[in-house]
Amino acid sequence: MSNKRVAALVAAVGLISGCAAFEAKPKKAPPVAINPDPYPSTYVRYPGLPTLIHGATILDGDGDRIDYGDLLIADGVIKAVEPNLMVPEGAVVVDGTGKFVTPGIIDVHSHLGDYPSPDVSSLSDGNEATDPVRPEVWAEHSVWPQDPGFSRALANGGVTTLQILPGSANLFGGRSVVLKNVPARTTQAMKFPGAPYGLKMACGENPKRVYGSKGTMPQTRMGNIALTRQTWIKAVEYKRKWDKYEKEGGDAPDRDLAMDTLRGVLEGNILVQNHCYRADEMAIMIDMAKEFGYRVTAFHHAVEAYKIADLLRDNDVCAVMWADWYGFKMESYDAIKENIPLVHNAGACAIVHSDDPNYIQRLNQEAAKALADGIRAGIPNLSEAVAWEWLSRNPAKALGILDKTGTLTPGKMADVVLWNGDPFSDYTRPERVWIDGALMYDADDPKRRPVSDFELGQPGEGDTK
Repeated sequence: MSNKRVAALVAAVGLISGCAAFEAKPKKAPPVAINPDPYPSTYVRYPGLPTLIHGATILDGDGDRIDYGDLLIADGVIKAVEPNLMVPEGAVVVDGTGKFVTPGIIDVHSHLGDYPSPDVSSLSDGNEATDPVRPEVWAEHSVWPQDPGFSRALANGGVTTLQILPGSANLFGGRSVVLKNVPARTTQAMKFPGAPYGLKMACGENPKRVYGSKGTMPQTRMGNIALTRQTWIKAVEYKRKWDKYEKEGGDAPDRDLAMDTLRGVLEGNILVQNHCYRADEMAIMIDMAKEFGYRVTAFHHAVEAYKIADLLRDNDVCAVMWADWYGFKMESYDAIKENIPLVHNAGACAIVHSDDPNYIQRLNQEAAKALADGIRAGIPNLSEAVAWEWLSRNPAKALGILDKTGTLTPGKMADVVLWNGDPFSDYTRPERVWIDGALMYDADDPKRRPVSDFELGQPGEGDTK
């Protein structure tokens, strides 16, 4: 073969190789989206009438008080709050003389429906105590809408919104759900529209007691922290893989329901609700959140919050507290009655909660005790109007729904309670309760006293006294 022919052949091969190099690579399959809300709210507000409450003392939830004020409800929202409002045509007028009007109470820590009445083992569905890391479970899938506790909380306690949490046996207990306190056949029909999910986490005695007794990790507080950190490391890597897949497509990573929840936290879509008593442990959890790039929305129980109130304020973390529960286990021993007002006085977000089917019926009285203890201790700038922030505004903030409810601001949901006296008195009860402008309870109208299906036909059905 001549040199010219060899050279031509080499050139041709090179040309073919070059063309091959420019051939388009196979395109990756486009990413498939995961439905972030497979169990959406189906809540529809009950019908209501335009209503003017006239001449009442109004605590607006924002720390202000209006004497002899009027409040107008229409189309499911607050329309106006001021003295001497004109009565719209066709409006129901309620005489508020000698009575108080407040936003509905919001309980950020309840287990109603997950630990319903009657208190029997077959209805005990709040703790998936099979592994210390269970973020894949959702509290709403245990909620029993027929729990009589819901109507008790409404009629006796003026509770219009509540967060249902998994229990605290686990380091990661699962997702919480925010509910409107209305009668419904399904949990989804109670779900607060647009409310973000929460992630129940726990530190301290409960996880190490539950799993230490089973001879497995964690058995110690250091085990709590180590296992929690290991879990977040996995979650960060899971998020990285899914972020890349959703950007570039290709083969989807294996899906993990537990990691889906933690990824939601890392993205800021799911709020961390952290069971934690001691000040040192709360400080550790704040640092852990910074380590992995999420934030703690609220510490629940938080009996030592007064020790780190400035730290809570600076990191915008709410403290969810009792007025005077203490001493029932070692980590609750160093509580003080001035905890709530001291946290508030430091400029942090203070909240009163129940964690109990009876306390949820008298959260106004719990706030009254904390207020009295704070005033007695000489803590400045406390008042009934300020204390109501602990029952409605701050809870709404901790649940990510302050733009919708929690104060009597025009345009917000008309979640309103008319009390038959000063709500900081032990002798006062709700007289009427509206949710989204619908009259859900009226002490003077037997037809406006919600009764659970479970109670029908039983002695004392619907009794709220």
